[in-house]
Amino acid sequence: MSTVVLQAEDLRFAWPGAAAPCIDIERFEVGAGEAVFLHGPSGCGKSTLLSLLAGVLVSGSGRVCLLGHDWAAMGGSARDRCRVAHVGYIFQQFNLLPYLSVMDNVLLPCRFSARRRERAAPGPAQAGAQRNATHEGASMAAARAQAEELLTRMGLPAELWQRTALQLSVGQQQRVAAARALIGRPEVVIADEPTSALDEDRREAFLDVLLAACQANGSTLVFVSHDRRIADRFARHVLLPEINRAAASELV
Repeated sequence: MSTVVLQAEDLRFAWPGAAAPCIDIERFEVGAGEAVFLHGPSGCGKSTLLSLLAGVLVSGSGRVCLLGHDWAAMGGSARDRCRVAHVGYIFQQFNLLPYLSVMDNVLLPCRFSARRRERAAPGPAQAGAQRNATHEGASMAAARAQAEELLTRMGLPAELWQRTALQLSVGQQQRVAAARALIGRPEVVIADEPTSALDEDRREAFLDVLLAACQANGSTLVFVSHDRRIADRFARHVLLPEINRAAASELV
C-alpha cells in the first residue's frame, strides 16, 4: 500500500447510553490517492466511522490518525483547524449554511484555512505567487476561480451562484456540498451518500467530476453509498460488517 493517510487501530465507539459499541474495528487503513467504496446495510456504522475518521467524533478507545496525527491527542479547536486544512467532507445532510450564497458556501474552507486557499491555485507558479502575497484577497481570487470551475463542472449554472442554499433543490445542494469539499485540493475527501438525491444521469456526471478531481489532486477518497451500481467505479471495496465486529451479524 502507498503511504497511509487514514488509520484506525483497536477502535471501539459507543453512543452515550448504548448497551454495546456500534464500532469495533481492529484495523483499517487507507493509502494516499486511494478511492475506497465503503458499503453495508443500514445501521452497520458507516456514517459513524466516517465521523471518527474525520475527527468529528472521537473515541475514548483505540486510535484514529489522519496523516500521522492522532485525533484524540488534539483539543477540539486543533481538530477543527486540522480538519478544515486537510479534509473535504460531503455530509449526508450537506451542512450548508442556509442563508449564505452558493458561492460563499463553497468558499468557506478557504476562508478558514490558509492552506486550502493556497492549494486552490490552479498551478505551481500561481501557488507560489499566492504564498508570497501580502493580502488575503489575492489568494481568495484564485479560490473563487476554482469555486467557479467546480460549480460549472457540477452542472450548476452561474445564475445560481448568488442564490442562498435555501433556494436550491436537494440535488443542487448536494452538488454545492461536493464543490465545497473539493475546493483547495484537500488530502482526504470523505463522502457520505453523496449521490442519494441525484438521478442516474446526474449521478454519473457527479462521479466523473468527483473521481477525476480526486485523482488529479492526489486526494484520498472514502465514499459511502448503499448504491452498489456504482461500485465498479472504485478500485477498492470494503464491506463494513467484514471489518466492524460490532456489525458482523449484519453481514449477508
